[in-house]
Amino acid sequence: MATCQAPGEGPVRPVSVSLHEGTIAALKARTGKRGMSAYVETLIQRQLERDRLRELIEDAEAEHGPVDQAAADAKRAILRSDAAGSVDAA
Repeated sequence: MATCQAPGEGPVRPVSVSLHEGTIAALKARTGKRGMSAYVETLIQRQLERDRLRELIEDAEAEHGPVDQAAADAKRAILRSDAAGSVDAA
């Protein structure tokens, strides 16, 4: 019986994917030939996290209604000013 592994867990095994030549060239230029798998693994994990976050947001909005954009913008401004202050302090 197979156990369900979380992204990034379990043994590594090869799979086959098809990519455009230009994508492969850019990937090799960025990672070198031996770093491609780790780079792609990280990208896929990040996308899976984003997909799951989107699902959680959709579920919350279905239950509680849409986010108040003005409130979200106000919180974003606070976070950005804190981030700018952290950079200035460094």
